[in-house]
Amino acid sequence: MPAPHEVLGVARDADEERIRSAYRDRVLESHPDHGGSPAEFRRVRTAYESLAGEGRSPAPDAESTADEQGPRSPWDPSIQWTTDEDDHSPPEPQRRDPHTVEYVDYEVLSDHGWAITDDDLFEKASEAGLDPGDYGRFQIDPGDSLLEGAEEVGFTWPFSCRGGACANCAVAVVDGSLSQPVSHILPEELTDEGIRLSCVGQPVTDDLRVVYNVKHLPGVEDLLLPPGPYKRASSDD
Repeated sequence: MPAPHEVLGVARDADEERIRSAYRDRVLESHPDHGGSPAEFRRVRTAYESLAGEGRSPAPDAESTADEQGPRSPWDPSIQWTTDEDDHSPPEPQRRDPHTVEYVDYEVLSDHGWAITDDDLFEKASEAGLDPGDYGRFQIDPGDSLLEGAEEVGFTWPFSCRGGACANCAVAVVDGSLSQPVSHILPEELTDEGIRLSCVGQPVTDDLRVVYNVKHLPGVEDLLLPPGPYKRASSDD
C-alpha cells in the first residue's frame, strides 16, 4: 500500500504548505464528480489526515480568539463560542433533534449597505422581504454537513470539490458552531475569522447563523477551484 506522502505525491519532509497544495490538487482529481473514484477519493483524504496528524494539523476552531471563558465570534464579540477542551462532564446521549440554520447570502449585503459585522444583520435581513434563496431558515439532521442540509431543502449552494480542498463552499459563522475536520484547506487566519467549509462542516450547536457564498472575501478567493453547479433554488418552507 502506498505511503501517505506517495498518495499525495510529496516528499517525506514536505512542509505544511506543500502538503496542503498537493492535497488540494489530488482531492479534485480523485473526486467522483470530476472523473475520479470513491475509493481513490477516500485514499487521498486518509493520506492527508495522516500527514496532518504528524504535527501539521490546521488550527482548531478560533483558537487565537480564545480567552479564559472560551473563544469569541470575530463577527460579534458579545457572542461566546463554546469549547469542549476543559469539559470533563459525562458524554451526552446521541443527538436526535435537528439543528436550525439561519442564513444570509453574502451577495445581498452590499445591495443593502450591510456588513457581516453588523450586530443586527439577521434582524435586518428578516425584515427586508428577501427571496428565500437570500435569507431564511431550515433544519438539518444531526450528522449531515451544512451543504447537505441546504441541498435537502432545495438549495444549491456553491461548492466544487466536496472534500475540503477548496473554499468555494465557504461560509462565515456569525453565531453558533460548525465543526471542521482536519482535512481542510483553510489557513489559520481564516478559521480564526469564523470561516468554515459547508461541504465538510457539521452543525454542533442547536442554532447556527451563517453568511454563505463568501467566496469573494479577502483570502478566500485564493482558495477557489472551478465551481460545481450553483444556482439559487427556493425551499418549500
